[in-house]
Amino acid sequence: MTSHKTTQTMKPATAAKKLGVYLEATPAEFQEGVVTRSELNALQAEPPQWLQELRRNGPHPRPVVASKLGVSIAGLARGGVTEALTTEQIDALKQENPEWLQKERATQAEVRKEAVRIKEKHAEQAERLQQSGS
Repeated sequence: MTSHKTTQTMKPATAAKKLGVYLEATPAEFQEGVVTRSELNALQAEPPQWLQELRRNGPHPRPVVASKLGVSIAGLARGGVTEALTTEQIDALKQENPEWLQKERATQAEVRKEAVRIKEKHAEQAERLQQSGS
């Protein structure tokens, strides 16, 4: 019995997510087709002009917008940002630095500090367990 290797494909939405771009801003042929794993790898290795342009100027999907602003996706929603934003719009928001953005950045900083604290605590506990077990 021989096994036929099937080509792994993904929906355009999944490929766009993996590429970090806003699906609705991609070319029609990208949105309407399926993307194979090898096509995705090729897009990542040597991005075509449209992909370079999208990554540089947007519009960017919410996870990218949140990352560029230093807030969580939920923080974006609390701030009223529900749409994809361009790099120019993100830069304008950074310049404006509204109160909600300051608050969400502070919240995000606290979340990161707490995550580090918990990670260190778990590492200490694991080390103590390892020492008591030897």
